[in-house]
Amino acid sequence: MGSRSELAVPEDTVLEACGETELPALGVVEQVWETDPIPDDEIPKRAGEAVANLALGDVPKGGEVAVGVGSRGIANLPLLVRGVIEKLDELGYEPFIFPAMGSHGGATAAGQREMLESLGVTEERVGCEIRSSMEVIEVGETPERGVPVVADANAAAADAILPVNRVKPHTDFDGTVESGLSKMMVIGMGKQRGAKIAHEWAVSWSLRNMIPEITSQLLEELPIVGGVAIVEDQHDDTGHVEGIRPDGFLDREAELLETAYDIMPKIPFDEVDVLVLDKQGKEISGQGMDTNVIGRRPFAINEPAPELPNIKRIFVRGLTETTHGNAMGMGSADFVHEDIVTEVNSADSLINAITASTVRGVRLPPAVETDRAGLIAALSTVGVIAPEDLRVMRARDTMHLGRFYASEALVEEAREREDLRVVSEPTQIEFEGGQFAAPSPHQD
Repeated sequence: MGSRSELAVPEDTVLEACGETELPALGVVEQVWETDPIPDDEIPKRAGEAVANLALGDVPKGGEVAVGVGSRGIANLPLLVRGVIEKLDELGYEPFIFPAMGSHGGATAAGQREMLESLGVTEERVGCEIRSSMEVIEVGETPERGVPVVADANAAAADAILPVNRVKPHTDFDGTVESGLSKMMVIGMGKQRGAKIAHEWAVSWSLRNMIPEITSQLLEELPIVGGVAIVEDQHDDTGHVEGIRPDGFLDREAELLETAYDIMPKIPFDEVDVLVLDKQGKEISGQGMDTNVIGRRPFAINEPAPELPNIKRIFVRGLTETTHGNAMGMGSADFVHEDIVTEVNSADSLINAITASTVRGVRLPPAVETDRAGLIAALSTVGVIAPEDLRVMRARDTMHLGRFYASEALVEEAREREDLRVVSEPTQIEFEGGQFAAPSPHQD
């Protein structure tokens, strides 16, 4: 944490402005999910089996295979990548990893290598070279609009290209394919330039239309042998790993996206007065907080927000370590803790916002000195509601929603539902120096 920020409003000032505010008691509620994750010791093997299903027949023995790896917080990412690399080695190829993450890492080669390393993807751990560069080459342009199509120069020079990515709903648009292999190739593999081109054109064209068209063009122009797709379960464990061949690329990714939508973690209530999130970060979601979870999409142009949930106020307490100060998406919050102000990397956040054409995403909400000030400020702006009727949630982040703190009204609702289980009864909130005394509600 940095030094105290002058932008943060002191707790005393907030308490004086809000007056006496009775806080709700909080219990712990757990979502009841039936999952069957892949055991960790089987993940490299399953990733290798996915590689064996790809269109490698035309790749010469000893040929170089560029494996694209992104910046998202994918569960078991080092194990998955290691499994891919080991299988390629076994088949007689020469694999290397290239960062496929657009402008992340400050749009520098060193920053993108550091991003991979922070996710556990190091040369030593996965067993191959990492070639990190921001250099791209133009491989064509779209037929009707003339939009340049670019790709990582190292990847384009290889004998084969193999992206590895999680398939999940995107935060900024709805389409047949969203966040996954296709988007990684169009935007991630395009580095900062490709990401900027895509997001600029998306203002009038929409990513839902652009990504499938450019993906088809990349499949024709580059030696893409398919991709390794991952779908995670509700606990964000690895639930499915599959090799998708080029001949059914878009269709199969669309099917996996439907599965991901069905099982993605969600806030289990349609109406919430105050949502407190302990952390936000780029590995949690491209917008720091998953817009599909919070029901807000204030940055996307010409893209409707999800209808539910309806959350009146959001208070975010900090940034994840892995986000390296990139606070993209903090503009979705109504209040933020001082820690976000002191931890934010303004340059990286702005580069990301400019590249994605979502500059409102890095607007700084009102910052407060303490957790107590943030909670009281939020509660004081949701209307006149009795403490026992307040609908308040506190979760680790928008990815980890299996277990969360809940106010009395939500606990009572949970008792009547088969998909929720009350873990502990509501008790009064305790603070230490104005900060929450209780730890994150998420249990690993």
